[in-house]
Amino acid sequence: QVQLVESGGGLVQAGGSLRLSCAASTRTFSSYTMTWFRQAPGKEREFAAGISASGVSTDYADSVKGRFTISRDDAKNTVYLQMNSLKPDDTAVYYCAARRGSRISTMEDEYEYWGQGTQVTVSS
Repeated sequence: QVQLVESGGGLVQAGGSLRLSCAASTRTFSSYTMTWFRQAPGKEREFAAGISASGVSTDYADSVKGRFTISRDDAKNTVYLQMNSLKPDDTAVYYCAARRGSRISTMEDEYEYWGQGTQVTVSS
């Protein structure tokens, strides 16, 4: 069983930045592809960014490409999401998810483990 704990959410003005962190409780963190999903009020959860187990490959939703950067530190069992140039439309609960293997999937059903989520609110 892998536990994921997100942190770093909060309230920020449009144009500002936040960095989310997700700490994983596993000795085999480097074997997991890690992804951030988000769910805005009244909307379905959607893929935001993912990083492969090796860290070589990344993928982003078109809506965040060029503004968000996903990275991982296997020594700390942590994945990060650096969010710049935030917009009110980025307001959502952000969830960290993990799946074994090297392929980044945008489908939430393919992820075995989930964090509780962290709220990000961007004011205009």
